[in-house]
Amino acid sequence: MLALFKLFHLLSVLIWVGGMFFAYVMLRPAIVEILEPSQRLRLWNSVFRRFFSWVWVSIGVLLASGTYMIYLQGGMAHTGKHVHIMLASGSVMMAIYGHVYFGLYRKLSRLVGIQNWKDAGETLVKIRKLIAVNLALGIFTICVALTGAIQVYS
Repeated sequence: MLALFKLFHLLSVLIWVGGMFFAYVMLRPAIVEILEPSQRLRLWNSVFRRFFSWVWVSIGVLLASGTYMIYLQGGMAHTGKHVHIMLASGSVMMAIYGHVYFGLYRKLSRLVGIQNWKDAGETLVKIRKLIAVNLALGIFTICVALTGAIQVYS
């Protein structure tokens, strides 16, 4: 049972962090090369709508599986430091994501809908910067998880 929860936990991380990596490192530069600003904004709005649905699922699975795995270890008092760091950085990531989704993405969607390209572009820049922060935090968290797990199993 524990292996299944670890698998779901890992898959959720891969979807969220991998999706940010793909969007930031590959999709964004390609879009800038090919599309005009208004087309870019429409595309990002559509991409975010799909990706953010998966992020919500990932967050739910991460919270459920992480909480269960902590429970199996006897609570936070019985976990390694890496688990504390993962929980802290994951919480920051979720807070940033909440701001992006409820604040900036909704604003971007509204601005794209009324074709206010200037303000939509400025909002997209803010989203991009926060996604960069979350991507860095996600990679950091993965490194903490892996090095912590290595210490536990060695």
